[in-house]
Amino acid sequence: MSIISNFFGSNPTMTLTWNDQENLPTVRVPSDDDRRIDKLYLFSASQPVGGKVDIIMPPNTKEIKHNGIKAELIGQIELAYDRGNHYIFFSSQKELAGPGILTQDTSYKFEFSDKDNDKKYEAYDGINVRLRYFIRIRISRQYSSISKEFDFAVQKIQTEPEVNNELKMEVGIEDCLHIEFEYDKSKYHLKDVIRGKIFFLLVRIKIKHMELQILKRESTGSGPNLYNETEVITKFEIMDGAPIKGENVPIRLFL
Repeated sequence: MSIISNFFGSNPTMTLTWNDQENLPTVRVPSDDDRRIDKLYLFSASQPVGGKVDIIMPPNTKEIKHNGIKAELIGQIELAYDRGNHYIFFSSQKELAGPGILTQDTSYKFEFSDKDNDKKYEAYDGINVRLRYFIRIRISRQYSSISKEFDFAVQKIQTEPEVNNELKMEVGIEDCLHIEFEYDKSKYHLKDVIRGKIFFLLVRIKIKHMELQILKRESTGSGPNLYNETEVITKFEIMDGAPIKGENVPIRLFL
């Protein structure tokens, strides 16, 4: 045990149980060290966030004097290239206990209603940026506070757009290749089906095969600190062999 621990005493253990935890959906995300996968409980953007925190006294410690115990709900954006500075876009807190002395294991309930929390973004864990939500339980003391963070995920479900036009685009090589892509709409949900066609209007080069890729593009920062990362989510071979002028290839891709 360190000299500091001997002087201030051991820290209590804190655990958190969410309200209606057994019925909450879960998502799996990489941990901070990328060596394991963490399971986070999932909340909707308008759902209240609450639960019960248990503070368990350390062995051989009779009492812990404190200046108050609080629960904080925080939304935070973390950039890989600026680890020292985190952007907190939302913060709210609830007082669980005023100044006093902990002499035994204690439990506190808390809840942040929809009026107390503004979860306006979805949780996101990318290559260069992470947007996270967490509850921080803080035991304030005169010399050193004790705190622990409990992450959770947020999903923001939006209504289907009223306008969802067809998507058309043309690519090619001058006087060699002219291809036209046509998709039934420009916006899709995660359980949708992409339907479309590829038209070969001009073919004067040899084509061995064609594949369709779904890419995830992540852009963070601005100006000289702009970082772009592209990741291939999946790819499908849709044609094997050389097409001829006037041929079209149908697309039917389940997301």
